[in-house]
Order: sequence, then C-alpha cells, then structure tokens
Amino acid sequence: MASKLTLDGGIALVTGAASGIGKETALAFAEAGTQGVVFADINEEDAKVVAEESRKYAKHAGYRALAVKVDLTDAESVQSLVATTVKEFGRIDYAVNSAGIDLENYGSFTPALNLDVFSKVSDTNIAGTVRFVRAVTGAMAQQEPLTFAGTSRHGSRSVGRGSIVLLGSTSSLIGAPGMISYTTAKHAVIGIMKSAAVDALALGSAIRVNAVCPGWVDTPMVQSAIEQNPVLKHAIDNITPLKRAATVDEVADYIIFLSSPSASFINGTALPIDAGFTLPAPPPLPRA
Repeated sequence: MASKLTLDGGIALVTGAASGIGKETALAFAEAGTQGVVFADINEEDAKVVAEESRKYAKHAGYRALAVKVDLTDAESVQSLVATTVKEFGRIDYAVNSAGIDLENYGSFTPALNLDVFSKVSDTNIAGTVRFVRAVTGAMAQQEPLTFAGTSRHGSRSVGRGSIVLLGSTSSLIGAPGMISYTTAKHAVIGIMKSAAVDALALGSAIRVNAVCPGWVDTPMVQSAIEQNPVLKHAIDNITPLKRAATVDEVADYIIFLSSPSASFINGTALPIDAGFTLPAPPPLPRA
C-alpha cells in the first residue's frame, strides 16, 4: 500500500477478501490503523490465511482480524456476516463489497449469450450487492457517529455512522463488445450505490455510499480470463493509456481514501481509476 492515509481506529468489513482487490483492500485497512478487519469470502480457508497475514501490517495496538465465510447469493449468509461483525466488534465503520464472479461470458456477443451464466453473474454481482448494502446500512444506522481528532487548525471531524464503498468498473461507465453480463452487472452497481446514498440522506442516517470504477487490474480473476482468452492480454496492453493494467494497491489506495475522514464530503460518487481510459479520444493534432 502506497497511501499514507491514516484511520485512527474503526472497524472494517471487506468481502472478497481472500484474493485480488478485496485482499489488498483488507490488508490496507489493517496498515492504515483500523482496530479490526473482517475478512469475508466464500473461500473461508484462504480468508483465514490473509487475516493472519494482516497482523504483520497492522498499526493499531489492539488490532484484531477475523475471517468469516459469506455467500452473497444467500441473504441469510450476508445478514449473518453483518451480525457476526457487530457481535465481535460492536460496529462497522468501513464496509467494502469487492466480492464478485469472473468474466465467464467474456467474448460472448449478445446473440450468443448464455442466459444461465447471465443469471449467475446477476445474482452475485447485482443481487449480492443489494444484499450486502441492505444488511450493512441497517447495522450502521443503529450505531453512533464516529469522530476523528482532525487537525490542530480545524479540530475534530465527524465522519458519520459509516462509509460503504462498492466495487464498480469502467464497465459501469461505458460499454464493451462481448461483455454484456459483466457490463450490465457493473452498471447496476452504480445504480445501487446512488440509490443507497440517496436513501441514507433521506433517512438522515449519516452513511456515505460511493463506488470505485477501476479499469483492467492485475488480479487472479483477470489472469484467469487471460488464460481462457489470451488475446485479452494484448488488448489490455494496447487500450490502457499507461499500457498496463492497474495494480491492486492502486485501487486499494482510493478505497481507503473514500473511507477516510479526508473524503467526509464525498457521497454518491463513482470514482474512475483507469488512467484516463474512459476519457473521450483526443482529436488528431494538426500536422505542420
């Protein structure tokens, strides 16, 4: 983690914490100074390994790590995850939903779309996100707001009852050929984020909800997609402005920022992390 942002305490809950962006984010929370981190994943054994690893980076003297199995397709499993977190730590200050399933339908154009795969992706990446946000906002609304010491110039700052960050994608913002399942799901994440943010404002619950929208990131999920479709690596290197995929820590840095007191006035925002990939193509420069 390159960021120097500090979280003086607080409890973080991260899904998809056994690998990829979720793993890096959960470790970054430990390194940023949270008092506890819950590593949630459908692969509980790998989550336990990462939770144990986090102790090497933890900055808080009373740091605790807990691994919990969760299945986002099961509402009771998600609710149990949140209840376990509150029981063990008393509250949830930072919640990140990084769990999702891979690009199984990558390269499938609409006429050849496998509807069973589409439904599977939707249940995890869309309905699963709703289950997560529903459970977490319910728990956060019951807790007292968190206040940070702030600076000597401005004093303490309230950061509300909690921050939720959802994992979107550049596919939340634009379309791409052969990616209807993934693009649909990631567009939906932004709708869920904005709706949850507006609902929190309407209810006066002082909960911020945002999303990060990374482009291609060097994760096990992307590596698996490249193995299935080797041309994907060539595409990533050629269409990404920096000619490479982002690293997981580059994404985690922004998630920590959005969760931190530094982002206390940011709400309902989808933050691109794409090196300018979603910018309009510049016009050709005139030749001399």
